[in-house]
Amino acid sequence: MSPNALPPIAGREAEILALVQQNHPVFLPGTTLDLEQIRSGFACALHMHQPTIPAGANGELISHLQYMLEHPGEGDNHNAEPFAQCYRRLADLLPQLISEGCNPRIMLDYSGNLLWGFEQMGRADILEALRFMACDPSMQAHVEWLGTFWSHAVAPSTPIPDLKLQILAWQQHFAALFGDQALQRVKGFSPPEMHLPNHPDTLYEFVKALRECGYSWLLVQEHSVENLDGSGLSHEQKYIPNQLVACSSKGDTVTITALIKTQGSDTKLVGQMQPCYEALSLGRIALGNSSVPALVSQIADGENGGVMMNEFPQAFLQAHRKVSSQGGGPDAGTVAINGTEYLELLGAAGVSAEVYPKIQAVQQHKLWQRLAGPASPESVQAAIDELQASDPTFTMAGASWTNNLSWVEGYANVLEPMNRLSAAFHQRFDAQVAAEPAVTRSQPYQEALLQLLLLQTSCFRYWGQGTWTDYATEIYSRGEAALSSSIL
Repeated sequence: MSPNALPPIAGREAEILALVQQNHPVFLPGTTLDLEQIRSGFACALHMHQPTIPAGANGELISHLQYMLEHPGEGDNHNAEPFAQCYRRLADLLPQLISEGCNPRIMLDYSGNLLWGFEQMGRADILEALRFMACDPSMQAHVEWLGTFWSHAVAPSTPIPDLKLQILAWQQHFAALFGDQALQRVKGFSPPEMHLPNHPDTLYEFVKALRECGYSWLLVQEHSVENLDGSGLSHEQKYIPNQLVACSSKGDTVTITALIKTQGSDTKLVGQMQPCYEALSLGRIALGNSSVPALVSQIADGENGGVMMNEFPQAFLQAHRKVSSQGGGPDAGTVAINGTEYLELLGAAGVSAEVYPKIQAVQQHKLWQRLAGPASPESVQAAIDELQASDPTFTMAGASWTNNLSWVEGYANVLEPMNRLSAAFHQRFDAQVAAEPAVTRSQPYQEALLQLLLLQTSCFRYWGQGTWTDYATEIYSRGEAALSSSIL
């Protein structure tokens, strides 16, 4: 791929939506797991991301991974090649375990930025490893790919009209790399930073977009949700599927299945395969009129930090060897299992989503209680204003994997341009696309969309003011220029 070529993020929207809405079982036809014999399971996901930054030799858009390789003396940039190997190493670890008679599982979440970076850098070694895990029949029972936003945007502060653009951009890019059939197997969604919106309209549009784009479940952080009465999730509730209910300010409702990522130090938990050992201590849980295996779900950066770089491979091998050698011992019945596989097995056993506990985004119980009369955009906004004035713990900024960082506070110099660029983009293109969908295949549309999506990358609102917010300013300028030059 030419370093200046655009990534394949638009142009096939209708075709992609038709593909992903075909709800055929993904894992059920080939699974070797017997639900009745399973006492507990563990589902581990690895999140992989490097942002795209305007930091090439002449200001070109490049992967931060490429920047790290080209500037090894800065900070932790000496880790660039170890990171690169982390992105491909499951293609070696999984066949090794399978050859030993183990039945390993892993879920993979790669941002569009990162996938594009591999192409820009010509890293065929990484792309071939990923293609093997996405496409090879020998891997399909063992690897589940999770969808995500293309450029690692955080949902609560992403302009609502762009949520679906981010989702579709990733789907189109993934299909371009690995094929339409591989995309049809992607049924779970991993929100960047585990950041779940709790504003009713943002959450509603987010879940609605996920359902329209063919997703059947998403991973949520334990403390980002609550029961409908405002209580926290019970101990057992964390280990079974829940049904996330999203109500808009107009009273519309949409739901999606949620698997719960438990709290904790993410990289250490997955790096040392703690979910496996937690699962070994759990048994089946009552759900409706059935009992189902407890599921420990966890996600971590797949490359970031010494534990993931150095300890994870041996811990991954050791955990799978342990559950494989259970025989008839006291730990028998604990398995590695991926999210969609677990849910499909439950469905085949007659456990439907209707019996999953209903949950909502955190703080929404306070909001619904405060409403005077039926929900309307005006009454919801009035209730939010009253709560923000009277309750210092109330926020509509959503919740993520951490409570000590904000992607909003102190970043007006990124958020305001981000919202301006989004409004200008939709003013420029929405009517055109509605009249002629093929507009999304045009160079002007795709160039402007690229800058719009890139500006929403969470990294530009993570490291504080300075170089990273300067990157955002530059991308905003390029987005403005792309929109100006696209006006006929």
